[in-house]
Amino acid sequence: MKRNFPPFPRNLLFCHSFTSHSFSSLSTPSPFSPETLLFNPHPYFKTPSPSSPIPPQDLIDAYRKPLQHCKTPSPLENSLPKSLHGFQNDSSFDSENYDNQIHRSVGSLNPSNAKQLHLHLVKNGLYGNLFLSNNLVNLYAKAGNVASAAQVFGEMPERNVVTWTCLISGHVQLGRPDDACKLFCSMIQAGSVPTHFTFGNVLRACQDSGADRLKFAMQVHGRISKTRYASDVVVCNALISMYGSCSVDSARYSCQVFDGMLMRNSISWNSIISVYSQRGDVFSAFGLFSEMQQEGVRFSLKPNEYTFGSLISAANAFYSSSECNGSHLLEQMLPRVMKSGFLNDLYVGSALVSAFSRSGLLDTAREIFGQMSDRNAVSMNGLMVGLVKQKRGEEALDVFRDTRDLVSITCDSYVVLLSACAEFVVPEEGRRKGREIHGFVIRSGLNDEKVAIGNGLVNMYAKCGVINDACTVFDLMGSKDLVSWNSMLAGLDQNGCFQEALSCYCTMRRSRLMPSNFALISTLSSCASLGCIKLGTQIHSEVIKLNLDSDVSVSNSLLKLYAESGYIVDCQKVFNLMPEHDQVSWNSMIGALADLEAPISEVVEVILDMMRAGWSLNRITFMNILSALSSLSILELGRQVHALVLKYHAAEDNAVENALLSCYAKSGEMDDCERLFVKMSERRDEVSWNSMIAGYIHNGLLPKALDIFWLMIQTRQRVDCFTFATVLSACASVAALERGTETHAHCIRACLGSDVVVESALIDMYSKCGRVDYAARVFGLMSLRNEFSWNSMISGYARHGHCGKALELFKEMQKEDRSPDHVTFVGVLSACSHFGLVDQGVKYFESMSKTYGLVPRMEHYSCIVDLLGRAGELDRVEDFIRRMPMKPNVLVWRTVLGACCRANGCKMDLGKQAAEMLLELEPKNPVNYVLISNMYASGGSWEDVAKTRARMANLPAKKEAGCSWVTLKDGVHVFIAGDKSHPETDAIYEKLYMLNQKIRDVGYVPQTKFALYDLEVENKEELLSVHSEKLAVSFVLIRTSELPIRIMKNLRVCGDCHSAFRYISQITKRQIILRDSNRFHHFDDGKCSCGDYW
Repeated sequence: MKRNFPPFPRNLLFCHSFTSHSFSSLSTPSPFSPETLLFNPHPYFKTPSPSSPIPPQDLIDAYRKPLQHCKTPSPLENSLPKSLHGFQNDSSFDSENYDNQIHRSVGSLNPSNAKQLHLHLVKNGLYGNLFLSNNLVNLYAKAGNVASAAQVFGEMPERNVVTWTCLISGHVQLGRPDDACKLFCSMIQAGSVPTHFTFGNVLRACQDSGADRLKFAMQVHGRISKTRYASDVVVCNALISMYGSCSVDSARYSCQVFDGMLMRNSISWNSIISVYSQRGDVFSAFGLFSEMQQEGVRFSLKPNEYTFGSLISAANAFYSSSECNGSHLLEQMLPRVMKSGFLNDLYVGSALVSAFSRSGLLDTAREIFGQMSDRNAVSMNGLMVGLVKQKRGEEALDVFRDTRDLVSITCDSYVVLLSACAEFVVPEEGRRKGREIHGFVIRSGLNDEKVAIGNGLVNMYAKCGVINDACTVFDLMGSKDLVSWNSMLAGLDQNGCFQEALSCYCTMRRSRLMPSNFALISTLSSCASLGCIKLGTQIHSEVIKLNLDSDVSVSNSLLKLYAESGYIVDCQKVFNLMPEHDQVSWNSMIGALADLEAPISEVVEVILDMMRAGWSLNRITFMNILSALSSLSILELGRQVHALVLKYHAAEDNAVENALLSCYAKSGEMDDCERLFVKMSERRDEVSWNSMIAGYIHNGLLPKALDIFWLMIQTRQRVDCFTFATVLSACASVAALERGTETHAHCIRACLGSDVVVESALIDMYSKCGRVDYAARVFGLMSLRNEFSWNSMISGYARHGHCGKALELFKEMQKEDRSPDHVTFVGVLSACSHFGLVDQGVKYFESMSKTYGLVPRMEHYSCIVDLLGRAGELDRVEDFIRRMPMKPNVLVWRTVLGACCRANGCKMDLGKQAAEMLLELEPKNPVNYVLISNMYASGGSWEDVAKTRARMANLPAKKEAGCSWVTLKDGVHVFIAGDKSHPETDAIYEKLYMLNQKIRDVGYVPQTKFALYDLEVENKEELLSVHSEKLAVSFVLIRTSELPIRIMKNLRVCGDCHSAFRYISQITKRQIILRDSNRFHHFDDGKCSCGDYW
């Protein structure tokens, strides 16, 4: 198999003439100066004496053989210390007793056996003997009593390579790699020549230390290259494993060692395959396996349990990190393992169970698990982990319950079991089981034995939603590691405790613990949720200092932070500086551009770059693209994206289809929506229905929206709070009070009447349908209120002219420590405007920035212009506009023009300026021409009126006709001025004529100034008498009823109709509620709720 890697410094590792001076220039001195200890010239190294290549225990046995009463002396007898020969002829030496003691002690891991031997040697005066002392050091080291071994080592008058090697091995076995390396340096300094077993142990110590010990390990490699062990298969195998663990470029160095070996055994092949497996290079791992089988034909090499274990791990890693289906590799390997006879091997079987379960092939994993003749905690844990990964926590618990008496349960088993509790279908049941396990580990003392148990408890409680219990466990943990902090940070973030998560991170940093990528991801997520961009940028700096900005997951979290905070430029910088991108990176960037309404060309360019980079578009990609298109209503591009959806086989994904529904609806293509909705059939969910309802409402098809809502109810589809909120919003938009109350009844039946989203929508609906009393009742009964609830109620009071109640509610909101937002101040300023509270309104406006830190937006400036204009203070309006920090938009200039119309020709220069700006900003909008014409008409400039209307006639778009409508039991009845198309026209006009006579009798005088045409007074009066709202009220009055009359108008009511309605309410003794485009007017007994200030 051909492997192409960068050139490796073979002269450094394999050249025997490499000098210590040149090597030392490549490395940084360690605390115990390995350069001087390892590579200073020593006379002993000039003519190295032969050393036995066998392990230390064999050397010890060789020293012991001459003590046995054999006729033929051992071939190694000449290598024994001379002092030992004397003991053979010493009558005081009890050889049989000594032999029995040695046989009992050798291979024992019981410290008492080593102590017995120690005592025996002291009593018999043999304590200073080299051979016996080596045995004693070896026994202590193997029993894990390195302190006693070191004491014996220190008291020995003479030491050899076996002595040093035994103690080094003891440190390695006890997990003290630093001590082992220091001892090796002392050994070299003492002039003792290492054997291949010594080198193997010190390389294992370097391997356990990881990348921190790489330089020292390379120096050891340099020393090996100067000895006859440079090609020793045992040493080379140790080098392969060491480089695989210590080096970032593990495959490169390990491969060079492997290629340089003159002879390879099964361990060599297993080691190099393991290196590639650990780094996830499945192709190279299986390629080497193929080479191994080819070479095995000549050298009788056969794969063993370790070979298959590494290959299974590689296939599993390939499945986890690849878009491809890596489970095929596992399915192909299973027959090969069975043919080799390793299926019943505990190590291979456990690896297969773990791999198949993690790959989602749980039936196969269960079958293998059931066929295993021997099981242990590893195989059980592997199956449980797979079930947990598939969110089948109950089944994982059953596996534990069925197997716990057959295997020795470890702490890891309880950690997996705790994670299973977090994946129960019913969270409460999982929480209960988790508490039972918690009680057991406390009773058995396991919670103090291993920190992983505490970490598992924190993770379990956090995922079960009991974050307070997770915090309690975390606070009571005696010792915490990085995983403990990561679990706590992730739990706080996932449970919405963002402020607490940031505090936890700061506490971790104060404890001088370096954050990992997982800690940074959770903390950045909390910053994004809170909008803490300043703290987020500080953590970004820390990410760079820790060199974790190359971690793709951390960079993805930074993308989310800047995107959700609205910093699209910084988001793009992070994305462009990322060394590599994954699917999440591309989707995050597309989503950020869509959410922040970037130009569609930028979104398309990122999508094209993603495709050029070889990434496939997935469901998240399509949802983000369609979200960007929905806001722009670009139909042609939407159809192209739909084609890509079909190409990438994502058409049957509910989320993508729902996004397509929304996109087509926003583009006005409801026919396409209906076709797609019909095709979805059984795949429809509540989002699909909601999208159709919202689409009909967006396109002004309210009857269809309500029809599909009733269809949902009748077919017993799941109706959620968003469905009700959407329908209630539709009812509010056309003031369909009866439909709104019916929807309210359905909310109560669906047990959603107390949902904060539904209740807020009810407040908005009732206030816009003229029943502010109902809205106030809903608001008063709310157990939980959000910003929308407060804003809807304040705006409702303002819209109905209840200025005092609106401002009182605003004060109550402040008392409850609810911070007002921009929408709140629109309601407050509107209330002041409708009631003429000029000074108070200006104070509220100024308090936005001074008190609440809110930067006023264009709508707030428009409210102040309206406030000053209604009060007739046009000079202040002109000065206010001049001092605005931004250029006034169309909304502000229309408000100015409306104020000039009410001024009856005053400040005509300001009106003309507003007219010029409107025509400059929107030259084709007919509404602007109507306002300009009305301004000239109010000042009597009929020539300018004629010119304006002539220009308006040439526009492609026409102004929406003024109309009024009423909703009765038999439907909605719409009227326009002078309308005679209604079936009951004769009765309507007869009633209207009678009303005109009666209201004139009680004092009504037509206000002809509101007839903005150059006509005679009689003609103006005739025009005024047939306005749409008057036709609507006449139509209602021909019906027999005592209920209040509710009339809706799409334009602002004129002054003459307002005056007429006061008189009509007086003579008919009926309450009239009129909603125009600005506000509500409640007429009752000749008075209006606006106090004629409107």
